Parts: sequence; C-alpha cells; structure tokens
Amino acid sequence: MKTAYVFFADGFEEIEAFTTVDVLRRAGINALMVSVTEDEIVRGAHDISMLCDKTIDNVDFSEADMLLLPGGMPGASNLAACELLTKQLKAFADEGKPYGAICAAPFVLGQLGLLNGKKATCYPGFENYLEGAVVTGKMAEQDGNVITGKGPAAAMEFALKVAALLVGSEKANEVAAGMLVK
Repeated sequence: MKTAYVFFADGFEEIEAFTTVDVLRRAGINALMVSVTEDEIVRGAHDISMLCDKTIDNVDFSEADMLLLPGGMPGASNLAACELLTKQLKAFADEGKPYGAICAAPFVLGQLGLLNGKKATCYPGFENYLEGAVVTGKMAEQDGNVITGKGPAAAMEFALKVAALLVGSEKANEVAAGMLVK
C-alpha cells in the first residue's frame, strides 16, 4: 500500500486538506495526517479543528511515498517554518520521490528551489514565490514527480492527480466516477 503524508499546520485550508485525504483514502492510499506542531490537534484557517494521526516528530519518513502540503494562510507559512519538513522535502526531491502542494503552499517548494524548471501553479498572487518555476495558472499541474494546485476549487483535481501518480489512472478514474466527478 502506498503512503502519503499530508502535513497540517495551524491556518491550513480545510477543503484542500480534507479533500486530498478523502480522495487518497478512497483510492486505497494510506493518507496519514501529520501535524507539524507538538500537538495532534491543528486549527484550520476557517476555525475547524482537526485531530491528526501523528505529529511530525513521530513519523518515519522512509515509510512515505509522497509528501503533500495543503495551502491556506497562515498555514503555508507555518509549514515553511517547520525545519524538519523542509529538510525532508529537500531529501525527497534529491531522491526523485514525489511531492506536492496546493494554493499558497507551492511557495514553500519555490523557496526551497524545488520547482526550478518545473511547470507549477498556485493561488493568484503567490506566483512570484515559485522561484524558478514555469507558472501555468492551471487548476492543477503535474510535472514529473511534482504536483501543484491553484486553490480550494482545484482540490479535487489536485487530489485525483496525486492518486493517479501513486496508484495509477485507472484507480483514480474509478474513484472520480464513484464521486460523480467524471
């Protein structure tokens, strides 16, 4: 079974985080919700609290097949401030392992130099932070092992691209059909 770590920081965008976790689990992917705080409870940008599966200090990154960052503000900034997370994102990029971010969170990847020469998208107004990226403005963008999404309305398309990358297009299409997406 494939495993994706979805990182939660105070101020995360609920639709992006919950949609991603939901779709991945429907696709048979172990979508583990990981708090970057010392607490397993994280509060979203719209005041919805979430009980995560684990905290970042209690996960084994060698078990993850993909790392994912939901957006939201100040959630994305709080993700960027987590040194363990940024270190692991760099390691995943160095190893050619997949990673992704949606909404404001692609700026984290941009600041780390992980979008150089890659097609990417983000929430309008964050394009300048996608250092080295070819910004497309699409709702969801995949360039090799990197997937980015534009914002809350792109959450489903983003999540289905992640599912397709991890378990194949056939399974992702099956999940989409069951959810009446396609």
